[in-house]
Amino acid sequence: MSAALRYAPANCADGAILSAFARDSFCETFGHLYPDSDLRAFLEENYSPALQTAEIVDPDTEHRIAWRGAAISGFVKLGRERTGHALPGRFALELHRLYVTRTDQGAGVARTLMDWAMARARARGAVDMTLSVFSENHRAKRFYARYGFIEIAPYVFKVGSIEDADLIYRAALDA
Repeated sequence: MSAALRYAPANCADGAILSAFARDSFCETFGHLYPDSDLRAFLEENYSPALQTAEIVDPDTEHRIAWRGAAISGFVKLGRERTGHALPGRFALELHRLYVTRTDQGAGVARTLMDWAMARARARGAVDMTLSVFSENHRAKRFYARYGFIEIAPYVFKVGSIEDADLIYRAALDA
């Protein structure tokens, strides 16, 4: 029998394990799309242990981790709006990442993390939330639609020399 899930905010000691989890999750889902050299450089630039620790201590960024025993089952990262698609006069936060292990997909982990992120965004005064999603990630697009997210703009997501077609989504939190 597997360990029960528990949810907790990330702390400084979680930087290295969060880095490894984020790298593994990104590679498992998207790694096949990129040349090895581009992928390695992207992972180092975006998921290094030092960067994960810096993001954890950033007061504008919040992480919530789903733990199954001593292993991460999933996590969500919420922070400043960086897509450039916030509406004038409406404070928005961005869902930067939501990753869940394949073994826990469909087990409610993503839903629990997303519910937390939306509640935290509202508590911080956000009236909108934005995110970007890979255009071919149909499972994620269906998931976000259930939370009221709608596609608002195309976005180019670069991993080295590869340019992916991503989409910017936005949801009103005050509806």
